[in-house]
Amino acid sequence: MQLFAGAATATAAGDADIIKEGSLQTFARDVIQASQTVPVLVDFWATWCGPCKQLTPILEKVVRAAKGKVRLVKIDIDKNPEIAQQLRIQSVPTVYAFVGGQPVTGFAGAQPESQIKALVDRLLGGIPEEGGDDLLEAAQDAAAHGDTRTAGRLFRQILEEDPAQPEAIGGLARCLIGERKFADARQLLDGAPKELTNHVAVTGARAALALAEEAGVLGDAADLEARLEADPDDHDARYQLATVQFLRGQAETAMDNLVQIVKRDREWQEDKARKQLVKFFEALGPKDPATLKGRRMLSTVLFS
Repeated sequence: MQLFAGAATATAAGDADIIKEGSLQTFARDVIQASQTVPVLVDFWATWCGPCKQLTPILEKVVRAAKGKVRLVKIDIDKNPEIAQQLRIQSVPTVYAFVGGQPVTGFAGAQPESQIKALVDRLLGGIPEEGGDDLLEAAQDAAAHGDTRTAGRLFRQILEEDPAQPEAIGGLARCLIGERKFADARQLLDGAPKELTNHVAVTGARAALALAEEAGVLGDAADLEARLEADPDDHDARYQLATVQFLRGQAETAMDNLVQIVKRDREWQEDKARKQLVKFFEALGPKDPATLKGRRMLSTVLFS
C-alpha cells in the first residue's frame, strides 16, 4: 500500500509542474512567462459545464503523455471573469494555446482525443523536416488549424529553397494577414514573380488581404452576435459578423451567415451578401472544400 501511495504522490508532484489551476494572480507567470519556453494550453471551464467535464480529463491525459513538453493551465471563468472577458471567451469549454506569450490557436467545445493530440503535435513542431510536398502539406495543415506561427515558419522554410513556390507565397501572405501585418503581406505579394500574378494561390491571398483591410471597419464579434440575437433580420450585423468569422478562419460558419442573408433578402444592398460570398470563394480558391460547400449552399438558395 505504501508503494502505491508513494507512486500517487510522485504523480501528483509531477502533475503540479505541468497541470495547474490558474487565476488572475498567476496567469502572467503560469501562461505568459511559461509559454516563452514551452507551449501552454489554457482550458477555460466552469463547474456547471457538462462538456467541460468531458474535455478536461482528455486535455490532462494528452498533456501528461507529452512529459513536460507542453503544459496545461485550467481557468474557472466564474472565479476569474476578468481573464475570460479580456480574452473574449464566449462559451465554455474554450481552449487557447499560448506560445511566446501570445495565443496562437484554439478551439471551442469538446473535442476528441485525436484532435487534442494533433494540436499538441503541431505545437511541438511534430511535422516533417524535409522539403517538398510533405513540408507544404504540413504548413497548409497548420494554417488551416489557425496555427499561423508554425505555418509561417514552414512557408518561409519552403521559400528559402524555392522563392517562386506559389502556394508558399500565398500561404505566408495569409499568415501575415492573420497576424494583421498587412503591409508585410502586400510587400510579399507585390514581390512575387510576374509569372505568378494570376496563380490561384497568389490571387486568393490578394483577395484575403482586401477582406482583411475591410475588417478594420467591422464591429466586435460579441456585439454583432448580440445584435443578431435581438434581431435575426439585422443583415448588416450578420454581414459584418460573417466577415469577422471568415478572417478568423471560420470559413463555413461565415458562409452560412451570408447564405442566411441571401435566403432572407436576396436583393439586400444590391446583392451585397452574394458578392461577399464570391470574395470568400476567391480568397479560398476554387478547389478549397469550403468553397465547394459554399457554392452548393448558395446554389440551393438561389435555385430553390
